[in-house]
Amino acid sequence: MNDTDIRSLYGLKYNPFLPDVPTEALYALPGTRRFIMRIQNMAARGGFAMITGDPGLGKSKTLQKIAHKLEQVPDLAVGVMQRPQSKLADFYRELGELYSVNLSPSNRYGGFKALRHRWKAHCQSTLLRPVLLIDEAQQTAPECLTELRLMQSHHFDSQNLLFTILCGDNRLPDKFRTTELLPLGSRIGPRLVLLPLSPEQLQDYLNFVLDQAGNSQLMTKELIRTLAAHAANNLRVLNQMAAELLTAAAEQNLKRIDESLFFELFSPTDKPPTKRR
Repeated sequence: MNDTDIRSLYGLKYNPFLPDVPTEALYALPGTRRFIMRIQNMAARGGFAMITGDPGLGKSKTLQKIAHKLEQVPDLAVGVMQRPQSKLADFYRELGELYSVNLSPSNRYGGFKALRHRWKAHCQSTLLRPVLLIDEAQQTAPECLTELRLMQSHHFDSQNLLFTILCGDNRLPDKFRTTELLPLGSRIGPRLVLLPLSPEQLQDYLNFVLDQAGNSQLMTKELIRTLAAHAANNLRVLNQMAAELLTAAAEQNLKRIDESLFFELFSPTDKPPTKRR
């Protein structure tokens, strides 16, 4: 059964457990509202910010929520890097495409000057710093991060020409403890560390996403508690289990999803062999 049939069967505006949830319906994780407010204030002066946490805790969705907020600011240029693992030449080339600057790979100094000139012009015309968002930033080469730090620093490091938000797993802060990247690590301002969610917080998440999708009664309260208790405090695990439950319920044409389907799908059915003396 495809996703369209599932949504039609249960009166859902979208599947709340798939990655393509509308940005305006994303759940606000603990600490993110205050962090986003700080980010919006920093757009006027630039610098660096960072989001970190274990895989599956909602880092990329938080960055997506930030991008949506920043893109609503009039005249603010927001660039999202697609290949954070690029070498320095391709790193420059992508920056040029993001900010509409024609760069020559053979003339890196010319590209350095052209990008800074574009960013200066943006700062003067809007009084805001252009924004660069880098997801999976733990994959970015140290030489690219160093080049970015030097490129956005202006007038003896007293001004910033860019506002860069780095998002990655727990390898990212470890990179900034190395000698090579320590100067950049010391310049990072707001930091958001996402932590595993408690079962109660996961229950709140499920209630929120079901209500936003248009069917708050889709799952019983007992099932919501059971899912939250078995999700290993991880949003990605929770969504994967819930999506599988939703598909199985639609195939069985169930009106509502309860605990019995959960145990049918996720409990072992084969008994272990008994030991003989």
